[in-house]
Amino acid sequence: MSMDEGSGIPAAMGPGQAPQENDGQEQAEQLSEEKLNELRRIRREKLKKLQEMGRNPFLHETWDITAYSMEIKGEFDALEGHWVSCAGRIMANRHMGKASFIDIQDKQGRIQVYVRQDAISEEEYAIFLTYDIGDIVGIEGTVFKTRHGEISVKADKVVLLSKSLQILPNKYQGLKDMEMRYRQRYVDLIVNPDVRETFIMRAKIIKEIKRYLEDERGFLEVDTPILTTIAGGANARPFSTHHNTLDIEMKLRISNELYLKRLTVGGLDRVYEMGKMFRNEGMDKNHNPEFTSMELYQAYGNIDTMMDITENVVANAAKAARGTTVIEYQGKTFDLAPPWERLSMQDAVKKWAGEDFNKIQTDEEARKVAEKHGLEDAGKLSRGLVICELFEKYCEDHLDGPVFITGHPVEISPLAKRDPEDPRITRRFEAYVNCWEIANAFSELNDPIDQYQRFKDQQEQLEKGDEEAHPMDEDFVNALEVGLPPTGGLGIGIDRVIMLVVDAPSIRDIILFPTMKPLEE
Repeated sequence: MSMDEGSGIPAAMGPGQAPQENDGQEQAEQLSEEKLNELRRIRREKLKKLQEMGRNPFLHETWDITAYSMEIKGEFDALEGHWVSCAGRIMANRHMGKASFIDIQDKQGRIQVYVRQDAISEEEYAIFLTYDIGDIVGIEGTVFKTRHGEISVKADKVVLLSKSLQILPNKYQGLKDMEMRYRQRYVDLIVNPDVRETFIMRAKIIKEIKRYLEDERGFLEVDTPILTTIAGGANARPFSTHHNTLDIEMKLRISNELYLKRLTVGGLDRVYEMGKMFRNEGMDKNHNPEFTSMELYQAYGNIDTMMDITENVVANAAKAARGTTVIEYQGKTFDLAPPWERLSMQDAVKKWAGEDFNKIQTDEEARKVAEKHGLEDAGKLSRGLVICELFEKYCEDHLDGPVFITGHPVEISPLAKRDPEDPRITRRFEAYVNCWEIANAFSELNDPIDQYQRFKDQQEQLEKGDEEAHPMDEDFVNALEVGLPPTGGLGIGIDRVIMLVVDAPSIRDIILFPTMKPLEE
């Protein structure tokens, strides 16, 4: 008989009148609360009896593992007939009188274990029969293959290392409720193998990005402050807190850009940092208040250098996880291999909004265009802001990419170097794939006088109520006055790249513990 929960307490363990747990055909969350509470009570009774026998599973501190599940299967020819020690969580059991099969799950996968009464003793076998789905056991035994050809371990020792007091969802339906999966990721990882594979791929992607930057590009990984007095480097709303000892207001970083540039001033000419950023903004399938971003700065580089790095970082990430630069995302196919398309923001607006800003030169002319398209506060917008608003309204939804959008107006690029051929725009790009912005890069502004004026303009917007405007940072201006060499800078949304590569429909699917609203009592 196939069972997803252990049998009741046998005579050897003392009387037990409670019913057996479910037979694997019901999903735990579909059981009545009364039934779930009864099953949990049974497990606690089993634990109490074990403790009374002096067999408290929670006293075990370690277990020597000589082989994991996939190693045993992959190296069967060499291991057949040899003793191994393994450990894992019981995910299925099949009891047949004096012999049983259990499936245990470890970090690599699952393997079957054959347990016989005459191999571990009658007393041990009776105790073993009380073990439940979710319990963690240590196994010692020999590797063999069953009559049906399944590679297994024939146990001569079974030890309960930890008792599960909760009821896992069954193997047929898994854990399907998305809210519960995000809130209880520990259960999600146990019962949904594809979720574990997603986070294994995430680790591979991050490892490959770091390898490429350090080994092939000569970058140095550094750490910069997360808690700051000025949340700069981007236009976003920060989280605020208070430091009691210094009695000052502090903020969680929205970007690490300005600290990394300070290091470039100091002579660390190729630096990068991958870490958490925090923005007190909206949440959707592409946004989480806490997210992983990477920024890097290369002295004597520019946006062309950054384009090359972006293409290779993203393409290598795909190859590390998928073995190819051609990926499938939600039914669409993308080839991430370099080179990527280049398109100016002004040309994109001409293509999809139908407005040619080669012929629209003044703010007054641009405002008439803004009014025609129903843009908010049209009468207050500059020419550059109108281009930006039209781009967001008409163009972003067409950028399947991969494509670099260039030529951003100065008004929305306070940290980027001006284009020498047209000082109204900057040497900046944004990279798009699947209509998402995944990267942002500049030929960095290193003129301290220009930088101070742009900060001053942004500060005025901040004081007028724009919570996302960039605050004044006089120490950063001082650093520029010391001297920042010509520098290329790049920021990549690591979470979005991972979403694309692993085909995850939501950012929550690739963050182990996404931000969730607390459950009410």
